This record gives sequence, C-alpha cells and structure tokens, in this order.
Amino acid sequence: MPRPSLTLAADGDVLRGAFAAVRRELEVPEKLPADVLAEAHAAATSTQDPYAGERTDLRDVPFVTIDPPGSTDLDQAVHLERRATGYRVRYAIADVAAFVRAGGAVDAEAHRRGETVYCPDGRIPLHPAELSEGAASLLAGVERLAVVWTFDLDAEGAVTSTDVRRGRVRSREQLDYAGVQAQLASAGRDDLPSLLAEIGTLRARQERARGGVSLGRPEQEVVPDGTGWRLEYRAPLPVEDHNAQISLLTGMAAAGLMLDAGVGILRTMPPADAEALARLRRQARALGVGWADGEEYGDVLARLDHTEPAAAAFLSAATALFRGAAWTPFDGTPPEQPLHGAIAAPYAHVTAPLRRLVDRYGLEVSLAAHAGTPVPDWVTAALPTLGEEMATAARRSSAVDRACTDVVEAAVLAPHVGAVFDGVALDHDTVQLADPAVVARCDGADLPVGERVRVRLVRADVDAREVRFTRDADARAAEPARP
Repeated sequence: MPRPSLTLAADGDVLRGAFAAVRRELEVPEKLPADVLAEAHAAATSTQDPYAGERTDLRDVPFVTIDPPGSTDLDQAVHLERRATGYRVRYAIADVAAFVRAGGAVDAEAHRRGETVYCPDGRIPLHPAELSEGAASLLAGVERLAVVWTFDLDAEGAVTSTDVRRGRVRSREQLDYAGVQAQLASAGRDDLPSLLAEIGTLRARQERARGGVSLGRPEQEVVPDGTGWRLEYRAPLPVEDHNAQISLLTGMAAAGLMLDAGVGILRTMPPADAEALARLRRQARALGVGWADGEEYGDVLARLDHTEPAAAAFLSAATALFRGAAWTPFDGTPPEQPLHGAIAAPYAHVTAPLRRLVDRYGLEVSLAAHAGTPVPDWVTAALPTLGEEMATAARRSSAVDRACTDVVEAAVLAPHVGAVFDGVALDHDTVQLADPAVVARCDGADLPVGERVRVRLVRADVDAREVRFTRDADARAAEPARP
C-alpha cells in the first residue's frame, strides 16, 4: 500500500502552528534569556580553561564521532584499537563543566530545562547553541575539551581496567551510522567499523550473560520528507547497537565508581517481577511465541522475527517489564535497589552532557571518585533534587514527542477518513498500521491480538491530535486503502 505523502505546500502553517501549540501547552521553555546568551557567549569565546592543570594532551589520538547525519551537538568521540590481549576503547565526552559555571545563568537555565527537547520542526536545546553546537561540541578538525574514558578489555570483551580524566582532543572526522554500516563489508580487521562491530558483539554477549536485554523494537518516528514530514518505523542499524554498547560500558563504569565512592546519581529500574514475567509468558503462549521452560525472557526477545505480526504484539506486551525507571541520587548510603533492570547492572548517565543535565554531574562524580578526591560541593548540593528535575524533564519530552507524533498521524490520515488499512493488533484495542507508520486506538469488538487485521479510519483530527479506527464486518471484507 503506497505511503500517503504529507507536503507542507498547503498544510505547513497548520502543522507548525500545531507543534508550537504543543510546546506552549506543555510549557517547553523555548526562548533563552539575554543573560544566559551573554554568559554562554563569554564562555564560548574565553581562552581560559578552569581545569587546565588537570588536562592530558590526547590530540594525537585519532578520535571520530558517529552521529545521525547533520548533527552538530556532538557529545561523544570514540577511538578503538586492538591489543595483544584484547582491546582498548577510548571514549571522549564533551566537558560541559568547563563552560557552564555552577550557579550561573546558563546553569540555572539548564536546570529549568533538564534536557534537549526534540520536535519535528526543530529542537529546543538544553544549552545555548553557541555552546552545544559550537565551543563545547566535539566537532571534527578543532581542539576540544573533553572527559576521556579509557577501557582495556580482554579477548571476551570484559573490562580489565578503567581510567577517566580530563583531556584535550581533536576529532578527525564526523561519521554517520549509515556510512559506518556501509563501510563494514570492506573494512580491514583493525579499521573502526570492524572493531566497533567486534567489540559491540562481545559486549552484547556480556550483556546477555548477566541477564541484560534490549527490546530492539522498531520505533515510530516523524522524519523530514522534502518540504514535509512522514511517519516510519525505524529499527536501529547493527552499528547503532554496537555503538550503544560503548555508551553502556561507560555508564556501567561510572556507576561502579559512584558506588565505590558512596556518592552519585544512578539510572535505576526495578528488575521484572515474577508476576509480570508470568503474564508475559501467558501472552507468549497465546501468540504462539516459543518460550521454553527455564529460558530467560531476554533470549526470547533476542531471537524474535520482527517481521511477524505476533512478534510486534509480543514486543508491545514486553514493554510492561521495563517500568519504574528513575534517577536515584545518594550521598553516603547507596540505593537499596541500585540496578537498572534492563541492563542487569548498576548504570549512570554520563555520555550526553550537551543534551541531558544529569550527565554533567555524573561526570564530575566519576572524575573525583577515580582520582580519590572530594566530589565538588556544587555537585553534592544539586544531587538531592536532581533526580526529580530529570524526571520532570523526561516526562515533558515524552509528552511533546507523543503529541507531535499524534499531530502528524492525524494530518497524514485526514484525507483518508473512511478508508480501510492493513495492520496488526498489538492488544485488544490498539492497532499498528503497516503503512503509514501509525499506532492508534481501535473501537468495536476486541481485536485478535498478534493477528493481521483490517480497520476502517473513522476519525483523524489534527486539532484534537486524535486518530481512531474501527473494526467491523465491512472493514474485514473490504479491499485495503490505497491513498
């Protein structure tokens, strides 16, 4: 079925207005105050480095960044090498604390925002662009200030040593995921694409061995399409999963340092409880998804064929296992439950300080813990409220994303009210269309979960941000819509 194409020739003002209305309704702080911009400019143009005496010169290390095409807020740069006994991983993270003065205007505004908010028509950054896309970003070809993690891994990918310190770095090239994936087939054994795939695969095995799991579920995305936007389901490229393992490695190391030092802020999530697992096992049986006695649920998720309707429904049901995530600060007594259930290990956010407030604090705790020095007072003073600040920001970002997606869903489907679409029943009242990439409520009789269904579009209202379908005898018998 051809994808309905949304162009902005007629609807652009309506949609941009709808996105702006979402941001107003959810109180997204878009405009940066004059004092924040002035302080950011002073920091970006200053030649003074407050941590100059702590820096190691690593400008000769050929770091590269790997990000979506066109990205300018570059938090991480990576360098990988093979060693006689395994591997060395260097991960440079933008040193935002070198540019943001604790208690200053930029700091206060970052606490108000919490994290960068992404919308179809642009992003509302955590920090002024002069910092996040300029002086603090790890752009290629220029000297930058960074916090550099160095890990030695054995031949199985297990960590044998960890180091973290401030450094000066110079990224050689800005790569993107699709490009690195394309290079993999012809890359040499010690080239970055091959090493990234090799190390990422080993780390994924380590993850599975400790009971960690990734859903790997295709995500619904609003993506640019010429002068408009379209909806699609996008599963991560393998190289994205490999790169994510480097970030997970770093976050786990940071959590370990925090727990050893008795101070920090962890990203926690309760492990799946027995009742939730029993419910998911019953759903697997109902959907015909094989789950042998004694088999871990992560093994089931890892071998699913994502093209099968039953798999889509099972993955949707499995999200119920991953609830209760929080940022958990502590100073003295560690959290009673320090684990991130999906990772099956303690974990902390430290790899995206340009886009997420908590990471700047996590990096400072990690640096102090590794060096055996006191954690700065400005860090410990912020910890008690930092978790709730992040939770508030995350809820707002999630609500913005969902509302903007609802707007585009309604706009794409509005000309096709009355048409019939093919989809998969995710649960008894939710349908996932094959094309366009829409997930919406379906009224009427209970849907046959995990089966293909035909549903009729009965409502698509941009102002209400609502799409609704129905399943009835006519819809089951009708030909699919061809908008």
